[in-house]
Amino acid sequence: MEFKPYIPPEKSLPEYTAKAFVIGIVLSIIMGAANAYLGMYAGMTVSASIPAAVISMAILFAFKDRNILENNMVQTAASAGESLAAGVIFTFPALVVLGYYTTFPYYIVTVIAALGGSLGALFTIVLRRAFIAEEKLPYPEGMACAEVLMAGERGGSHAKPILWGGIFGGLFKLLGSSGLWAGTVETAKMVGSRVYYIGSDLSAALIAVGYIVGLNIAFLVFLGGAIAWFIAIPLYAGQMGHTDLSPIDLAWVIWSTKIRYMGVGAMVVGGLWSLIKLRKPIKRGISAGLDVAKKKQAGHAILRTEEDLPLNYVLMLIAAFVIPLFLLYFHIIGSAGIAAIMAVILLIVGFLGSSIAGYLAGVVGSSNNPVSGITIMSLLFTAFVLKGLGLTGFEGMAATILVAAVICTAAAIAGDTMQDLATGYMVGATPKRQQVFEIIGTFFAALVMAPVLNLLIQAYGIAGTPTAKENALAAPQAFLMAKVTEGVFTGNLEWNMIYIGAGIAIALIILDEILAMKGSKFRTPVMPVAVGIYLPLSLGVPIFVGGLIKHFVDKARGDGAEKPTDPGVLGAAGLIAGEALMGIFFAALIVAGAAPSFGFSSNLLGVLLLAGIAIWLYMTGKKE
Repeated sequence: MEFKPYIPPEKSLPEYTAKAFVIGIVLSIIMGAANAYLGMYAGMTVSASIPAAVISMAILFAFKDRNILENNMVQTAASAGESLAAGVIFTFPALVVLGYYTTFPYYIVTVIAALGGSLGALFTIVLRRAFIAEEKLPYPEGMACAEVLMAGERGGSHAKPILWGGIFGGLFKLLGSSGLWAGTVETAKMVGSRVYYIGSDLSAALIAVGYIVGLNIAFLVFLGGAIAWFIAIPLYAGQMGHTDLSPIDLAWVIWSTKIRYMGVGAMVVGGLWSLIKLRKPIKRGISAGLDVAKKKQAGHAILRTEEDLPLNYVLMLIAAFVIPLFLLYFHIIGSAGIAAIMAVILLIVGFLGSSIAGYLAGVVGSSNNPVSGITIMSLLFTAFVLKGLGLTGFEGMAATILVAAVICTAAAIAGDTMQDLATGYMVGATPKRQQVFEIIGTFFAALVMAPVLNLLIQAYGIAGTPTAKENALAAPQAFLMAKVTEGVFTGNLEWNMIYIGAGIAIALIILDEILAMKGSKFRTPVMPVAVGIYLPLSLGVPIFVGGLIKHFVDKARGDGAEKPTDPGVLGAAGLIAGEALMGIFFAALIVAGAAPSFGFSSNLLGVLLLAGIAIWLYMTGKKE
């Protein structure tokens, strides 16, 4: 069955408009700043695509000449700010942890953020056809965003599941963030010398992600968590002997310092295998892009929904962005040869990391995309190369982080770009225009990253460093980057765990190939399992619950429920939108010192309310 976008290719609507440009840039800056705080505070950010789409719809409603493609352009630019913030806060604060900086020079952060992020958008241009049109990856948040845009355009009954989902998701997030229940319900118990942990995030959005990706992928993410938390952590704890830590703290410490590296090893193998498997679609995508360019030059009519930025422009822009980065590295390191090698590393590893990020956004969504895991992969490679070239100590560690910062921002923007392009594919947008808006949003968001980082460090500081003040920010991802880099240069890295993760990935690849030969509907792609190992188990549990709900909805409907108009998908989109919007709003309240707080807490209440939301999602999905 041929896919038909909401706005057909032969119909052209205004996409580049002055109001889309202004609203997109303003939202990009605001959401970038909000997510920079959220990431430093909690170690994760929220995808801004759906909140941007909802806010954009509300603003554009005041204009008579609005349209869905214009709205899509706003969310494309706006979401770049959030993704850029993730890339920046996962890496730059590591330089404070290592003691290299106390505050950041404006030009270093701005140049790396703007150019690194833009490279990520450019790298995805050759991947769009492969991942979206040919592989047809689900892109759960991209699909949810498209459903929000289309429901807003249709109005009436189409908007009701999104509206109710938004209310339920937003209220649940507000009450939980205010302390009425914990963000994670968890328990752990020692059995002999081994620790056994179980926990779940109380998140309506994660249940919605599981619903959208379906049971197969949701189960694999949970399987990865089960491997790490039910097998690896108890086994490792059994070898440690006595400890004064509580069972819950012990489980988390073992996971964060040891077992998590299994996920990195699995991601390295899984990422390389994904690219090998997708080499033909990627090659076809590049060939198709060249064919489109040739046809256009020859005067043939090209469907606007097939137009990417021309590859000759892409190559020129990549060169234009890499040269300033080379000069920046030369300025910092003082060696033209090493600066050139650093530039080559960021090109090669940046494309690999961006490809993996684009693929994973299609599997688990942008909010759950393990950009920090991709960054660790690049850190390892970069650190060993630079160490081999003779760099040591602070100089070597700082150079590694500065290369990884480019790759991290590129990967973060790549995942976001692919998600936005998936939304555009469904609504009928023009890809090349989205790609331009993504770069514009990235550049403007980059202008405020250094001031926001410095403001946060001056106001709060980072826990465990000389900058720490009262209510210091944890910056958990930055600490992880600093420890990995330090581990390479001091020779104390967890290689055994990385090798075990790689072995798990190879076993899954073999199993997946056997299942493919047998024509099985159930498959075992590596990357969802790798993500499950790398992320906390508490994220995998609600995703699995969402997958189960989707499975039972499909059985109840009896029609496969594969249609994009599945009302359950609309309800899930609303849950994601409500939680993401409230997450950004609450971050602003925290920064303003106006966050509400309850005088009591009840995790049972949170569990019961979330169960009610899950039942509502099931009942919504069953409807025609």
